[in-house]
Parts: sequence; C-alpha cells; structure tokens
Amino acid sequence: MIAKRIIPCLDIKDGKTVKGVNFVNIRDVGDPVQLGAEYARMGADELVFLDITASHEGRKTFATLVERIAQNINIPFTVGGGISELADADRLLSAGADKVSVNSAAVRRPELISELANNFGSQFVTVAIDARQEPTGEWIVTVNGGRIPTSKQLFSWALEAQERGAGEILFTSMNHDGVKQGFACEALAQLSSNLSIPIIASGGAGTMQHFADVFTLGKADAGLAASIFHFHEIDIPDLKKYLHQKNIPIRLQ
Repeated sequence: MIAKRIIPCLDIKDGKTVKGVNFVNIRDVGDPVQLGAEYARMGADELVFLDITASHEGRKTFATLVERIAQNINIPFTVGGGISELADADRLLSAGADKVSVNSAAVRRPELISELANNFGSQFVTVAIDARQEPTGEWIVTVNGGRIPTSKQLFSWALEAQERGAGEILFTSMNHDGVKQGFACEALAQLSSNLSIPIIASGGAGTMQHFADVFTLGKADAGLAASIFHFHEIDIPDLKKYLHQKNIPIRLQ
C-alpha cells in the first residue's frame, strides 16, 4: 500500500509563519525556513507553504523565500498564494518549489489548471479547494481564504480540476478549519470515491485519532495540519508511531 503522508502547513503572511482560526485572529509563530527545516528533521513527508493574503491583497508570492526554503529543506514542498498565470508558477518552480498550488485564480479561470498541467506536468499542479458546508448540506466553494462564496460546488469542481490536469486536490473544510474537532471525513470519502488523484485533507486536526480517522473513514491520501504541529500539541514522530500501531501505512524514519 502507498504510505499516507503527514504534511505540516505553514501559512505565510509578510514573510512570517502565522496561524489563526477560520483564517482570522492571526498570530505570528516564527520563521518559515527554520520551522520547515525542523519539520523535515522530525519526519514530515512534505510541506505546504501558503501565502494566505496573496490572493486577497493582489500580491505575488515571493520567490526569494522559496529559494531560501529550497536551500534548507530536503523534502518535497508545495507553494501557493497569488499564482494566477504561468509566469507565477514558473518563477516558484524555478526557485525550487516541487509543486504549486492554485486556488482562487483557478476558480475564476479554470483554464489555468490546464495551462499549468500542459506546461509543467500534472505532478507539479495541486488544486486547493476551500469549501464551506451550508445548512442545506451542500458544499460551496469559496475563494480569497474562504472570504467569498462562489457558484461552484465542491464535488463537481474537484472533478473538473482533475479532468483539467490537476495532480492532486487539497481540500480544506472551512467549517472545520482551526477548531480541532476532526476532519470532514464524509466529504473526503466522497471525494476519494469520485476521483482517481490523491486527496490531501485539511481543516480540523486536533488529535492523533483524527488523523487515523481521516485515513480510514475519510480515505484521504495525506493529512495536513498547522497549529497542532506549530505549538507541539502533536509531534510528528509520535503521530507516525501512533498511526503505525493502528496498521495505517506510514513512512517511519
């Protein structure tokens, strides 16, 4: 079986790693290069660096930070935020990123996914989807860090992203983000059954059992979290041992 991946996510604002709840109440948690290097030492399988205000403020992710990350980290990492055209992705991949993540720009112009996949290869393209479950039960795709609802629906948009060439989907449940009550396992399982590409689960990690649940009930290929790793509520070596003991395929150091 393919090993499940544990992925710390570092939200970047003004060059610093930050964390909030539901993308607000932001606080500084340190230097992204130092944090990333520490996660690599602890056994993280990959890292995701997201410039969380790039789309909202119309800025571009800084390639200089990506260069520093690439020089100091020996595991794959994905960079997202403010990528709206091929030149943005080319700049980041050339700076050393292993993959780019597109979100708001792809929702507004879905052709971007095809352009990226055709130019760089699907394996370099992650489509991030931030969605919120409405009282009706429907999952609505949002943009700009969850600030703006769209007319797109989670499952149909994820399928379209795959068809356009996405190599994986990073799904964040805005209902679950930062509240540590568990991942959106039901929606994740449906995504997994609908798609043939890997699904990264984001939003809701609070305990080691939540990761076990997301890999079994949610059928996710990777579990992503931020604050529980940043503040040492869960350390990656302990989490991996726990999952291994539950017979979940995981890469141990």
